[in-house]
Amino acid sequence: MWAGLSMVLFLMPLAAQQQRKVIDKIVAIVGGNIILESDVMMQYEQMRRQGSIPAGQASRCKILEDIMVQKLLYHQAKLDSLPLEPGEVERQLDARLDYFIRMIGSQKALEEFYHKSFLEIKNDLRDDVREQVLAGKEQSNIIQDVTITPGEVKSFYKKLSKDSIPMIPEQYEIQQIQINPPYSEEAKIAARQKLLDLRKRIIEGESFSTLAILYSEDPGSARRGGELGFTGRADLDKDFARVAFSLKKGQVSPIVETRFGYHIIQLIDRKGDMINVRHILIKPKLSGDAIQRANTLLDSIARQIRIDSLSFGKAAYLYSEDEDTRTTGGLVINPATGDPRFDMSQLDKRTGQLVARMKEGEISDPFQYIDNAGNIVFKIIRLKKIIPAHRANLDLDYELLSNMAKQQKQKDVFNQWVDDRLQTTYSRVDEEYQGCKFQYKGWIK
Repeated sequence: MWAGLSMVLFLMPLAAQQQRKVIDKIVAIVGGNIILESDVMMQYEQMRRQGSIPAGQASRCKILEDIMVQKLLYHQAKLDSLPLEPGEVERQLDARLDYFIRMIGSQKALEEFYHKSFLEIKNDLRDDVREQVLAGKEQSNIIQDVTITPGEVKSFYKKLSKDSIPMIPEQYEIQQIQINPPYSEEAKIAARQKLLDLRKRIIEGESFSTLAILYSEDPGSARRGGELGFTGRADLDKDFARVAFSLKKGQVSPIVETRFGYHIIQLIDRKGDMINVRHILIKPKLSGDAIQRANTLLDSIARQIRIDSLSFGKAAYLYSEDEDTRTTGGLVINPATGDPRFDMSQLDKRTGQLVARMKEGEISDPFQYIDNAGNIVFKIIRLKKIIPAHRANLDLDYELLSNMAKQQKQKDVFNQWVDDRLQTTYSRVDEEYQGCKFQYKGWIK
């Protein structure tokens, strides 16, 4: 579907601007929204260089239809008056720019590539992102009520040809025991003092953004001067949100402690129930003694389990400091699937290296790990089960097959929606593209 081209669609307006000075031919109109030849050709050239599409008119036809589908969704979203939450476009814009900065290497490299400042790039892309967000909302609305029954899953599976049944790579079920070594009072005081010094410099006139770039230990926001973008209360740590929502515009908070560390916060703007803030995060540093105690404790626990004086599940309940797995016998759930199986690509690098060398039932030595809050923790893991590679089946892979069946049903519903809307929506395709073998027949009236 068109969503597969969203990153190219997102970046295309910048690179296409110079081409549009020369190539400004309208190749399609959908519901009053025009598509230029440069829109198609820029995507075509980018994807062809990446090797993701073959050269030729068929690929250009496919790209044009993807863009037309997005325009159709956008047109319907406007007719439906779909609402946008305050800051929703800005969050999407920031997330996509962050992604592209990672792809290209740095913000400076992005600016040099487009010969524009970062602010100019954001301004140029904002309308296009708004269109994509609204189109995405409309698409979600179309398929949101689709459900699937067990009977439909079985029927879907029986109709699959052998080649269509996916091969499942080797998978693993993992248990863990996690110890979170405490920070010393000296480390906490040092972190707070560093923030107090930074806050004093800001109050005396130095730029919050500049100091965030230089000193903040939140890698996601530091390069943006600590700015988080418009965010709702539910998306923030509760202690962070409590202080952030109490600030006046431009005000700098006292030090705030969260599970991530210590922060100072400045309110940039407020729109309804959304706020945009910048922050500086400083984390206390672990002492060598705390690290040694965590390793020694985990070594002792692992030794007791290995000599069968303690089960792994009971040890997890007694000693693990990870609340998500402590009461499940240490069993780790895959956040991507909601079940306890992981393939190697779904494991972080360190855990994957350990699992690759372990046998079923084996327990690892203690190792260091960075948790979701960016804190250093220590773990031992047990490789509970190895599921050999196999073709998907209803016994082992029902959830996967259920998702596949649902996706196919959603696709059918969406395709029917497009066919229906094209009966009542104005569209025109340039003669150059009227020979295309479009998926949907209603583009050309």
